[in-house]
Amino acid sequence: MKSKFLKSLKILFVEDEKKLSSLLKNAIGDNFYRFSVANDGIEGLKMFKTISPDIVITDIMMPNMTGLDMAKEIKILDKSVPVIILSAFSETDKFLDAIDIGVIKYIIKPFDPDELLEYIESLQEIIEDKLIELSDGFAFNKAKKSLYKNGRYVSLTKKEIRFFELLVQNHIVEYEIIKNDLWEGEDVSDERLRTFIRRLRAKTSKDLIKNIKSQGYLV
Repeated sequence: MKSKFLKSLKILFVEDEKKLSSLLKNAIGDNFYRFSVANDGIEGLKMFKTISPDIVITDIMMPNMTGLDMAKEIKILDKSVPVIILSAFSETDKFLDAIDIGVIKYIIKPFDPDELLEYIESLQEIIEDKLIELSDGFAFNKAKKSLYKNGRYVSLTKKEIRFFELLVQNHIVEYEIIKNDLWEGEDVSDERLRTFIRRLRAKTSKDLIKNIKSQGYLV
């Protein structure tokens, strides 16, 4: 039986050896919600920005951009994302560089795919610690600033993301605080705020965001 935790994850695997990429995807890819493959660091960084994976697995030695250089860029974008390095070399300097960047695991090739799978499963507490469980199957990832419904990503605008950040940080968020934060410097009417909430409820759930009369909103 597949792990519910693993099935919620988006994995990005960056490897220039296409045979190895195919072998690993066939061996463990079905365990995840998505298992995406990039062929070098530049493509990997581009895909990272597009799909926002939960975990990155990468080789070190690749053309165009090495795995370590890509990991540096990823950590600038989101330092909370676990990065696992795969390498045919056990050189001390590369290992120390990986530690400095914030790589969470350094695995020497060849490796057992099942052991990699077990290690990824051991990251459950680290990854889920960033999730705030809401109602009706929704969860908000504070680190990624992302909303999920039963593990599936829900696309939000920047204002909608900021609104959820306010909601998960406070018990009740007052109307004026929401207006001032989301529309800084603008004169926002009550009707404009209500329209914003109606559209967000239509995108998510009518029961997710609750209105406390004369006070504000909460989740």
